[in-house]
Amino acid sequence: QVQVVESGGGSVPAGGSLTLSCVVSGDTDGRIWVGWFRQAPGKEREGVATFYTGDDIEHYGDSVKGRFTVSQDKAKNTVSLRMNSLKPEDTAMYTCAVATQFGRYWSNFFVARKYEYWGQGTQVTVDS
Repeated sequence: QVQVVESGGGSVPAGGSLTLSCVVSGDTDGRIWVGWFRQAPGKEREGVATFYTGDDIEHYGDSVKGRFTVSQDKAKNTVSLRMNSLKPEDTAMYTCAVATQFGRYWSNFFVARKYEYWGQGTQVTVDS
């Protein structure tokens, strides 16, 4: 069993920054995909960023490239999402998810149903 807990959401003005954290615990071999997804009211869930902990591989959604950065702290079993230059359209519930069944060459990393374990989510609100 794997547990996923996010933290770090909040309200910021446009142009501001936030860092979200995802702590993963439980039965993993340390080589997992940790994805960040977001969903705003009335919109479909969107893959924001994902990180393969085995080889430090990163991928980003087009809407956040150049503004968001995902990284890990292995000692703390944490994958963080640093969000800079935030825009009102970044307002959403952000959720961390873990996929344990895929290796470094996985290509469908923004297909949400492929992730087995999900956190509860943390709200990010960007004020205009």
